[in-house]
Amino acid sequence: MKEELKLIADFDMNMIEDFFSPLDRQGPGSEEVTKLALSFVGNLSPESKIADIGCGAGGQTLTLAANTRGKITAIDLLPKMIARVNDRMKQHGFSDRVSGITGSMAELPFKENELDLIWAEGSIYNIGYERGLNEWKKFLKPGGIIAVSEASWFTPTRPEEIDRFWTFHYSEIDLISTKIKQMEQAGYTPAAHFVLPENCWTENFFRPAQEHAESFLQKYKYSDDAKTFVTGQLNESNLYQRYKSYYGYVFYIGIKN
Repeated sequence: MKEELKLIADFDMNMIEDFFSPLDRQGPGSEEVTKLALSFVGNLSPESKIADIGCGAGGQTLTLAANTRGKITAIDLLPKMIARVNDRMKQHGFSDRVSGITGSMAELPFKENELDLIWAEGSIYNIGYERGLNEWKKFLKPGGIIAVSEASWFTPTRPEEIDRFWTFHYSEIDLISTKIKQMEQAGYTPAAHFVLPENCWTENFFRPAQEHAESFLQKYKYSDDAKTFVTGQLNESNLYQRYKSYYGYVFYIGIKN
């Protein structure tokens, strides 16, 4: 009998916050990857306005703040994430130009043509890649840039187990060529794309999550829901080790036409 799949959204929101908010990153990524993506953005002035959408606990927000000069608004739906973002910005001396706010990526608090850069590292899947590209475009100035990382297939076919897993969890996963075409159709000129290296998954996401699992289970007194949640995270790690040649995260950078 096949293992029963369960969406992360099916779990209690507090449980999701308690598992992920202590982690530096809530998805695959690294400081080097954020810097590499930024290298395709071009010069930003102190007056530039940047939105870090679905910022999580602010791992990439710190790198953005350290390597740009503009004002950054970091947005996440979960209050515990935003509390960590604001604490981290204060600790690193960036709170004068980085502010974390709680909000939905479906209802962003920006004006049309206000932003120079939209950043969504490992988060656009929450609204959907195509929807995010299309709905967020109005907030960018002409010539403004969007940079997102997105789960993508590397091959046109793949084993049934991993195909079933990703189709269930994120039906918009698709080939890199398709993602680039979708960016073009949304009204952007693709400027660059690159695959995130393996350490972004294994060292920066899966290992910290695994190390945090025991204290999380203790907090929830080893409840069935908590154990199911942790098992799901461990299963994702195991699947990646077996099938990483078929999929990964890809950074896509586009310029608003």
